Amino acid sequence: MIREERLASLSPDTPVDLLVVGGGATGLGVALDAVLRGFSVVLAESHDFAGGTSSRSTKLLHGGVRYLAQGNLSLVREALAERATVLSVAPHLAQPLPFVMPSYRWWQTPFYGLGLKLYDLLAGKAGLGRTEFLSRAEALQALPGVQERGLRGGVQYWDGQFDDARLALALARTAEAAGGRLFNYLEVTGLQADGELTRADLKDRLTGTGYGVRARCVVNATGVWVDALRSAAGTPSRMVSPSQGVHVVVDRDFLPGRHALLVPRTRDGRVLFAVPWLGKLILGTTDTPRTDLPREPDAFAEELEFILSEAGQALSRPVRRRDIRSLWVGLRPLVAPPTSADGETRTLSREHTIVIDGRLVTVTGGKWTTYRAMAEDVMTRCFEAGLLPARPAGQTRAHPLVGAPGDKASPMPLHAAPGMHLFGAEAPDVAACGASTVLGMGLTEAMVRHAFRHEHARTVEDVLARRWRSLFLDATEAARMAPAVAAVLADEAVRAGQSARPAADLDDFLALCRRYLPVA
Repeated sequence: MIREERLASLSPDTPVDLLVVGGGATGLGVALDAVLRGFSVVLAESHDFAGGTSSRSTKLLHGGVRYLAQGNLSLVREALAERATVLSVAPHLAQPLPFVMPSYRWWQTPFYGLGLKLYDLLAGKAGLGRTEFLSRAEALQALPGVQERGLRGGVQYWDGQFDDARLALALARTAEAAGGRLFNYLEVTGLQADGELTRADLKDRLTGTGYGVRARCVVNATGVWVDALRSAAGTPSRMVSPSQGVHVVVDRDFLPGRHALLVPRTRDGRVLFAVPWLGKLILGTTDTPRTDLPREPDAFAEELEFILSEAGQALSRPVRRRDIRSLWVGLRPLVAPPTSADGETRTLSREHTIVIDGRLVTVTGGKWTTYRAMAEDVMTRCFEAGLLPARPAGQTRAHPLVGAPGDKASPMPLHAAPGMHLFGAEAPDVAACGASTVLGMGLTEAMVRHAFRHEHARTVEDVLARRWRSLFLDATEAARMAPAVAAVLADEAVRAGQSARPAADLDDFLALCRRYLPVA
């Protein structure tokens, strides 16, 4: 059904089992888990799927080397098992990636190497490769472009990387294919108790039309914004202390190999990554507290300087502001009191927390790698609280996501430039959508039409930020591509009998592109 027909199917006269509020990693994971157990599910996301934190990760599926150093072995073990699950259900969007931790002091290779051997041990059969000690020559071969001065060797280990926004979209479409009704640009404007149910007032932000739905259980999975929905439902206590992580994208010639680089301890104790991704190199990330919750957070000047300075020490040549192709920021929903003992969020818990207030179940914290386990935990708590009848779990562990190739063929690695391989088994469907005219950065007209028809894309930002990652890779190039994308979307809207606002949409996106570049 087209979007309008699916929205018209919403009615307070026909209650649903579960209303999920929030279309990021956590909410989409809950929706898929519930649908596969046979529950009726509606998901409402006020913006685009993964439009917030879930599209702004460091693109890593990992057990958490930093948590290993903290001694949190149970969290690491769970994350490593979940990493293997994601790699299995979405091999076109999540793949193994070798990392090298360079050593500049005699003790670093054995010290970090033994810790990473424990990482392998905790992964067990879910391991992706064996940790190896590297000589200086081997480290230089794996990391062309690394700082050579003082280099003694290194340690190679394995983790995973993925395309976060496209994985979120795959979760949404998989849940939809299984019978769920999932909507982007559908905002929850009110929640009211209605006997044994909860009534939610909904507003389509694209048309202004109002809808209503009644649910046996409501899951608040709005990430850093969970406190706002809890407050609207009459529970004003604070659950989240947000922090922000800044990422800088530069050309691959700074580190042209296929290995990622990890600096385990920068001058202030943080971790620095240099990750090859979709033809570019991601540098990051920071961990800075903030009290406000903007939809599009900006990097603080000191955060940008920190990344450029640390990258300049880790690489053989300095990274300048003029080298930056894109600069983006994600907010993390850390579960903790408003301030920690040292006032810094890097010490706060990354584990998720679930709180039940009547029929409202709030889940926050956690990370992308463990989205599936978080969803199982949410469902278990719903059963324990008597909000839903208990049903067996386990389907999400082996249920392939939309686009997963059935032949288990090895897809093109995610460090390569974006291309048709990101669609996996759906590549023929994309090709059938129209002209193969390239609009830039591997994006074709057919891909834009496919995004509108099958991937819930409605704006230029939807296409160039999340269906195709141009904004996150090269903001200047994304701005150049935007008029052509806007024209294709306008044509698709007319074909579908919908109104289009290409001029305003284009202007909004061009303004956004300017925010993804550093101020000179």
